[in-house]
Amino acid sequence: MDTKVITAHVPLLLAQKVDQLAARLERPRGWIVKQALAAWVDQEEERRQLTLEALADVDAGRVIDHQAVQAWADSLDNEKPLPSPR
Repeated sequence: MDTKVITAHVPLLLAQKVDQLAARLERPRGWIVKQALAAWVDQEEERRQLTLEALADVDAGRVIDHQAVQAWADSLDNEKPLPSPR
């Protein structure tokens, strides 16, 4: 697998935490950084996909009226809350 070196300046405290984690897991610092970066990239890709899906729902009119959501939220303190709006 081809690789590329990426450098980044990180706060000293964060670098120390990475070093501590690497020591505890008996893994190289680079492995820790690679795992963290891959997880963050995956999370951001998923967030973008979910956002695009949500925008498509809005464009298609698949939305819930704000007043219905507010009434449902207000009812959650009651003994018999309203069913969740759909």
